[in-house]
Amino acid sequence: KRGRWSNLGKDRRGALERYAMLASEPSSGMSDLIDAAMIQIRRKVKPSTAKQYDTAARRLKRMMVEFSPDQVQSRHVAKIKVSMAAKPNMGNRMLSVLRQVFAYALDQQLVESNPAIGIDRYTEAKRDRYITDLEYASIYDQAGPRLQVVMDLCYLTAQRVSDVLAIPHSDITETGIRFRQGKTGEKLTVRWSPDLRATVDRARKLRGNVLSMTLLTNRRRKRPDYRTVRDQWEAACKAVGVEDAHLHDLRAKSLTDAKAQGRDPTALAGHKSAAMTERYIRLREFRTVDGPSFRQPIDGTP
Repeated sequence: KRGRWSNLGKDRRGALERYAMLASEPSSGMSDLIDAAMIQIRRKVKPSTAKQYDTAARRLKRMMVEFSPDQVQSRHVAKIKVSMAAKPNMGNRMLSVLRQVFAYALDQQLVESNPAIGIDRYTEAKRDRYITDLEYASIYDQAGPRLQVVMDLCYLTAQRVSDVLAIPHSDITETGIRFRQGKTGEKLTVRWSPDLRATVDRARKLRGNVLSMTLLTNRRRKRPDYRTVRDQWEAACKAVGVEDAHLHDLRAKSLTDAKAQGRDPTALAGHKSAAMTERYIRLREFRTVDGPSFRQPIDGTP
């Protein structure tokens, strides 16, 4: 079992009985432990977080395939962290998963301690990219009709791309567009503005009279796939030479512009505190300040 030899005995019957006993024992490798723990871990997090954890779990299984849970020590976890230095965000996801996996193992009395405790996370750099109005217009001109609608909806509502792509017809109300945020579960309604009404009208005309559950659709009458829309965005950015612009930066642009226009970005974002919204507000580093004056005028006059 996992490269370990076990003596099955000398007679055939005894060997078969011993083999059956070994085969019925629960698997004891790290890969098996991660699989078992992930069943519980997924239940506790949002679907978007579960996808990130699944990716981290697959990496951990490959890296720890030769380990059994009782063999893993803090130094091994530290090495995993070091190996992910070039991808600190994923490294942190892996550390989070590993802590929870060993917490599960402790509950099951499979190990005596959690080797992931005490290993610090990487400090994740805050993204400060702000898409200017000129860049937005350039990308927009290169985008197809559906991507243009997606861009406008993301900007005018400040909602996440996944939530915009999933707007059902039933959530388009007399007051505005209702959103049930997939990541947080927060509920809010973005009130109608002339621009938002015009954008929804354009969205409805994209597929003619095709029946669908959502405002935006693909050729299969389903909600558009995020990766497809993202690829179209990246192609438009590349065509006009706009670099380091992510599709989800539109949310930050919207919240930043809303704050500059005197709107409430925290309410618009669906956040519970202004501190959460501040992570999305860009241009904070460009403060207007005053410098000193020379004590003696440059021309020498008193």
